[in-house]
Amino acid sequence: MKLILVSVTNDLITDQRVDRVCRTLQCMGFRVELNGRIRRKSLPLTKRDYETYRMRLWFEKGPLFYAAYNISLFFRLFGQKPDVLLANDLDSLPANFLYAKMKKKPLVVDCHEYFTGVPELNGRPITKWVWKRIERWIFPHLKEVFAVNGSVAGLLREEYKIPVKVVRNVPLPKVKTGKISRKDLGIPDEARIILYQGAVNMGRGMEEAIQSIPLIRHKVVLLILGDGDVLDVLKDQVSRLNLTDRVIFTGAIPMEQLFDYTCVGDIGLSIEKTDALNYRLCLPNKFLDYIHAGVPVLVTPFEEMKRIVDQFQIGEFIDSHSPHHIASRIDEMLSAPEKLHQYARNTVAAAAELNWNKEEIILKEIFAKYA
Repeated sequence: MKLILVSVTNDLITDQRVDRVCRTLQCMGFRVELNGRIRRKSLPLTKRDYETYRMRLWFEKGPLFYAAYNISLFFRLFGQKPDVLLANDLDSLPANFLYAKMKKKPLVVDCHEYFTGVPELNGRPITKWVWKRIERWIFPHLKEVFAVNGSVAGLLREEYKIPVKVVRNVPLPKVKTGKISRKDLGIPDEARIILYQGAVNMGRGMEEAIQSIPLIRHKVVLLILGDGDVLDVLKDQVSRLNLTDRVIFTGAIPMEQLFDYTCVGDIGLSIEKTDALNYRLCLPNKFLDYIHAGVPVLVTPFEEMKRIVDQFQIGEFIDSHSPHHIASRIDEMLSAPEKLHQYARNTVAAAAELNWNKEEIILKEIFAKYA
């Protein structure tokens, strides 16, 4: 069996997209090894159908982390001798690109986002310049690239004059189990659950969502599923506003359990801000997970999400990130229960169209030549 070594910079716990890709490649007859890293607070890794390996590094963030990660990955590649390389995003690409050039091995790149447009690089011109230089060094030489949506793919095609296919972040069809209940989460039956899941990083609109909670007329609880760079900041904010009984943080949820939590939501938030190019191009995992869980959405009207919301009529949009405006939009949705139920019913058709069984056809076409 030919070995595909898949590399990411995360700890493998919550990355659903990469898990789906690895499972598809395994079903195609490849031997798959997924490489990531382990952090001090990483959860134990559930056994997968494919091989996994997590590197333990001295550094967990910043330039030294990315240098240590790519050096360690480079030596891992030499030790494993893969037949095909699959790099996820720019931060795992230097080691993969050098090894592929030296050993003349095929390299495939999966762009989860427009990396140099992430909000973490705003206000950091030197760091952004370094990543852009790496991108401009490598991308013109790539022959096999796929991206998370048409907006990111189009930007990369235009910038580097390379072919870029689209494989969206759509989930596998799932069945609701009812394993997680409001009681399990300590949420009273009469409270409506406003849900956010995914990376708890800057620019996701969570500061404003928290500020909106005391302004909402209906009894609601904001349930935040995930971990990230601003989690501690948000917890401090909740404590200062005396909202500890109305905002619940679960921390990172293993992807095998996440859908059970998603299903308890009444409204799912994906309210990224407009000051980062990467967010304006986004089609988030959480947005598509809400659809498969039958949860109506409240989102920023970015092109990729707006197209789906308009097509299937599954939710509403915000016009600004004012906490008062967010509160009013949530109140409007909760004050029209029949309309909200119709949005939930409409997610069935959306989920039937937006599912991995259809999307993986493109992935199989990419990798068939290497089987």
